[in-house]
Formats: sequence, structure tokens, C-alpha cells
Amino acid sequence: MSKNYLIGIDIGTMGTKTAIFSTDGNIVSDAFEDSNLIRPKLGIVEQDPDEIYNSVMNTIRQVVKKSGIYPREIAGIGLDGQMAGILGIDKDWNAVTHYDSWLDTRCEPYIQTMKEKAGDEVLAITGCPVTYAHGPKILWWQKEKPDIFSKIDKFVVPTTYIAGRMTGLKGKDAYIDYTQLHFSGFGDVQKLSWSETITKCFNIPAEKLPNIIHPWKIIGELTSKCADECGLIAGIPVVAGAGDQPAGSLGAGIVRKGQIFDVAGTASVFSCCVNAFKPDIENKTIIFSRSVLPDLWIPLAYINGGGLCLRWFRDEFAGKNCWNENTTTARYEVLNEEAEKVPAGAEGLLFLPHLGGRVCPNDQNIRGAWVGFTWSHTPAHFYRAIMEGIAFEYAYYLSILKALFEDIQLAEVRVIGGGAKSKLFNTIKADVLGIPYLPLAKPDIAVFGSAVIAGYGVGIYRNFESAVENAIPHGDVIIPNTERHNLYKEYLDAYIGLFDNLRGTFQKLTHASNG
Repeated sequence: MSKNYLIGIDIGTMGTKTAIFSTDGNIVSDAFEDSNLIRPKLGIVEQDPDEIYNSVMNTIRQVVKKSGIYPREIAGIGLDGQMAGILGIDKDWNAVTHYDSWLDTRCEPYIQTMKEKAGDEVLAITGCPVTYAHGPKILWWQKEKPDIFSKIDKFVVPTTYIAGRMTGLKGKDAYIDYTQLHFSGFGDVQKLSWSETITKCFNIPAEKLPNIIHPWKIIGELTSKCADECGLIAGIPVVAGAGDQPAGSLGAGIVRKGQIFDVAGTASVFSCCVNAFKPDIENKTIIFSRSVLPDLWIPLAYINGGGLCLRWFRDEFAGKNCWNENTTTARYEVLNEEAEKVPAGAEGLLFLPHLGGRVCPNDQNIRGAWVGFTWSHTPAHFYRAIMEGIAFEYAYYLSILKALFEDIQLAEVRVIGGGAKSKLFNTIKADVLGIPYLPLAKPDIAVFGSAVIAGYGVGIYRNFESAVENAIPHGDVIIPNTERHNLYKEYLDAYIGLFDNLRGTFQKLTHASNG
């Protein structure tokens, strides 16, 4: 019996998504299970490793049942997942900590420690500014929970933990794939090794850090126990996997220099594919992540909750009293229709989309703001200004990338996520950036990317480019308007200036609100 199918698994923050794909890239069946985020008090966000594992088993079982295919037809399994959180395992692969989510802020004091002691060096070696990720979290476990720290054989990411349980690995086999290394705090992303300079600087035992490998390496085969739990058969190869953003960019066909990737979801992620490592030392804004493809990089920056701003406005301000809608909250289609009637620039109204603080560059005192509104502004102006604010933030990220790569020739922006369905949103971003926008019609690109990685690992695909480029349907290309682009340049200068003008005010307000 031929093996014509691949399984991709996305271990996301909000839930686990699993899908079966045919080797020509078509989805056969999929399933989703919500995550249980444990929030006992402000600043603490944890997950139970057993619950994560069970969600993977449950969704695999569901997709196999729904597909009707024979398990023997599965050629391989690939995983991707949230990158910046960690958990500790012992020598027998038992979890000895909870999953310390990237949303958990208890490591904040150790972020400051790392910044003060070796912030620029960490950024230069790892490609990532010190943030809520592995380095400060490992220091937190070492300093705050020494008894547990002594029991930890290796620190691992969710994809590693799940793949290891599926294949029966031991602590000595623990790994991290290179697409997630930038969040490690201690890894040299160019040499693909642990930095002796940084580990010694912070007295971190190198033996507690896993092996560094490529994403498509087959790390083992499905055990009989795991196969019984998920409805498959023993012996199916499992590859190392990748981070969710690198897997998503691969699934979107970002495989050549100059391609741009926009995730218009709850978070707004902006990334550009390049062929050299140039960490953003000056601005500390761009996170320099490796692509799945070994010779490419996908530096990115993001707004934490960019898309959430649109949902917040819809839910809190655009109810039935706004445009006489009969529903509790106005539909996005109605909001878009009304905002489309507003001139570019929202007639002098600017919006800062950082309601939860600015992530890139990190400044937790920054907040959201509308600036320049008058009695003539309507709800439609405010809604359009949110979209434009997100686009202006993207333009700021792009200006840094252009400074780092002066000779780069930019192609179209490939956009996915809920925001990709809005022609107005895509048009605004195309006009602000001056680059064509291409909305992708293929859902679930992260799980697709993971399936492709598995297919490459087991030898089904000769290269990544041919596996993804012809398997991604898309909508119509949106060409930027020159007149609006020139107008938006003036607004962009004003937008960037707002941060310097308002930073002191935000700091005072934050201090006052915290008592």
C-alpha cells in the first residue's frame, strides 16, 4: 500500500490543530482542541504538559477517523508550536515543571538582569532582544525554584516534548530545532551551538540545554503505546518540527529572498525573507529567526494584539446603536463598508495599536491612543484609523529591514489570518507600504508547513520550494495606489513621532494606574 498522506500538528497558544494532507498539498481532514491556559493570578500563565499531549492524541484520533484512510498510508508526522515558552524534563522524559508559557511574566526581573549584564551580546548572538523567552525563564527556575531546577535534565519546547513522548525518547535525546533557537537566550543562531560566552556569563549549566538539530531530522518512530492512544500504527516516522511562525511562513510559500509575510491574526506579525543574518542591534525591534530552509532567514516583528484591536472596537464600540445593526456587535463586513467611505488618513486621526504595551521594540509603558479627533469624526473614522495604525507600525518595521538590507528587492506581501479576508485592510496596508498584497486562500498554513517538513524528512519531496509554491491558492493581487502612498508617507512621519511625544505621558499614566 502506497503512503500518500502526511500529518501536520500545530501546538498553538489557544489550542492544538491537527490535519492530514495528501502529498499534493490538499487537506483531507482536520480537528482542533482548545488549550487550557491556567491563570491562578495576574502574570502567571501555565499549561499542563499532559493536557498538551492529550490534545495532540485527541486531534490525531479525530482526523484519522474523519478521513477514512488507513493508518498505513501515513508517511510521516511533523509538528510546530509556540516558541518562546519552555518546560523541564527529567532523564526519562517526564515533565518536572509545568509548561512555562511565553505569556507568563514572572521572569520579568531576569529580563532586566540579562539586559543589564549582556543585552547587546545576547541580541548579537541569538538574533533576538532579551524578552519573555527561554533565557530569563531558565534563570527564574534556577534562582526561584532551585529544588526543581536540580531535577531538570533538559529544558525543551512544546514540539520537542510532544515528539519525544510520541517516540519514546530519553533526556539525552532532547533537542531544539534551529528555527526556535533565537528565543533560547543562549544559542548561537549562526554556528548552531550553545554560546559558551553567554552560558558562562549567567552560570547556566550547558548540560541542561538540548541538542540543536534541523527541523526535518527524523527523531524517532511512533511507539506502540502512542499509536494505540491516537489511532495510528507503530513505526510512523516523526520529524523534529519547527516553530509556529517558521512553519507558517513555509506553508505560505515564503521560500525566496524578498518575499514578505503578514499574519493578520490576533497578533499582527510582519516578516520578510532574507539570505543573511544581520541582528537589529540599533533599534532592538526585529527578531531574527531562521527559516526552515537552511540558507534563509525570516526576521520578524509583531504587534501583540494588533488584530485584537479591531475585535475590541467591534465588541465595545460598534454595537447595534452604531449603525442600527440588529446584532449585539456589528459585523466586520459592515465596519469595513463604512470605513471604506472614509478618506485615506481618516481625516487627520491617528491610532497607536499598543493597548497591551509595545513588544517590538519592547516598551511596556506604551499604550493605545487616538490622536487628532474632532467632532466631525465618526465611528467609521476610528475603525479605519485602527487599520491604518497597524499598517504604519508595519511600515516602521519595513524601514528597519530596508536599512539592514539596502539592496533587497521586495516582492508581494503574502497575507493570512482573519484580517486577510478584508479587502479594505489589505488595500490600506498595500498603500502604506507601497507593495502589492496577495491574500492567501489556503487555511491552516502552519499545519501544512509541518506536513511539508515531514514529507521532506521522509523523502517524499525533493525540495521545499516545489512542495509549497504550487499548492497555495490565493485571491486577487491588490496593487498600491501611488497617490494614497504619498499621502500616507506624511502620516507615517507623524505616527512615528507620537512615541517620543507621548512616552513620558504613558509612563506617568502607567505609574498612576498601578498605584
